[in-house]
Amino acid sequence: MAVPYTFGSATSSIPLSQLDSNFATTITLGNTAVQLGNTVTTLNNMTMANVTVENMTSSTVFGFKNRIINGAMVIDQRNAGASVSTTTTGNFAYSLDRFSYLVSQASKFTIQQNAGSVTPPVGFSNYLGVTSSSAYSIISTDYFNISQPIEGFNTADLAWGTASAATITLSFWVRSSLTGTFGGSLRNSAANRSYPYTYTISSANTWEQKTITIAGDTSGTWVGATNGVGLQVLWGLGVGSTYSGTAGAWAATNYLSATGATSVVGTNGATFYITGVQLEKGSTATSFDYRPYTTELQLCQRYCMAWRQASAQTYLATGQCISTTAALIVLPLPVTPRVTATSITVSAAADFGSLTAAAADSTGSTITINTGSVASITINYGATAAVFVAGSSTIFYTKSGATNAYIYTNGSEL
Repeated sequence: MAVPYTFGSATSSIPLSQLDSNFATTITLGNTAVQLGNTVTTLNNMTMANVTVENMTSSTVFGFKNRIINGAMVIDQRNAGASVSTTTTGNFAYSLDRFSYLVSQASKFTIQQNAGSVTPPVGFSNYLGVTSSSAYSIISTDYFNISQPIEGFNTADLAWGTASAATITLSFWVRSSLTGTFGGSLRNSAANRSYPYTYTISSANTWEQKTITIAGDTSGTWVGATNGVGLQVLWGLGVGSTYSGTAGAWAATNYLSATGATSVVGTNGATFYITGVQLEKGSTATSFDYRPYTTELQLCQRYCMAWRQASAQTYLATGQCISTTAALIVLPLPVTPRVTATSITVSAAADFGSLTAAAADSTGSTITINTGSVASITINYGATAAVFVAGSSTIFYTKSGATNAYIYTNGSEL
């Protein structure tokens, strides 16, 4: 019969006399640290007391540890690696999935996945690359940032805006042709609470990992478990005095970076590359939370869904002809969008065709969104010739000669 055994303060092993033939002895681990070897497969009837486990980094334990989506810069649905010109001013516009830019002046830098084709840090294959397009002297009201807004459903447990506000740690790999003090900020959805931060790039054109630990904000209004912006993370590329504040403290205003930070847009051709971005609960930066590619893609598709094909003819969806030159096509969504799409961006209508059961083929002349839902989007397809029969079914596809055919949704982003 098994006899319960309790480790003493200096005991590191169990005498064989204490084990029955099935090794089913009940073991109590007290305050002594005990190391279990590599061959343990099953632990039965074990009582553990006063055991502390620290720095467990497996994502299978923590689940959604990293609140940043696409932090390894793997997904680029909209651009497929092409360079993005920062032409939209005053509002957020997107480059790589989930990473937006916010600028006060147009065309001062470009963004591209793997710009410059440098070798990423060990463990990563991609990065977001910024290249300055001129030597621009910022004025007090200027701002040039890249950013990721995080949905409230993914930050509600941080309890910011309450006495229980949790500490978070932001970590990332960065490389720049410039050195010195760089800045950024965290802010709430109303942009009336912000925390400027700084970090130092010591060596030019060298990947360096940065870690910033931030005590959660106990004041202000922070969006909880909703589909609004729960938290926004920004990196400054040149921010004027109006939107720059003292680093390391929460402020009741809209700061986008820290006072005295380096201006990337101030040097023509300057580069700023970033990857391995992680924001996690706690005061310690743990190993990067690598998620399966499919998982990361689906997380991105909640905010933007893209259908893209190069060269080969690919059938995408079915629909119904509503006249001799028009059809309604239903494109199913693989995940539930944050909010329903309001528009679509199309490479060119002629990149797509629609084929009926009667072998009537067509080339697109117009493609626009009709309606969006949580399960699909319906598009209006206009043909260049009157080849359809109203009421007949049709198959929507990419033309074989189209070298870069795509459709992606707009309006679901934060």
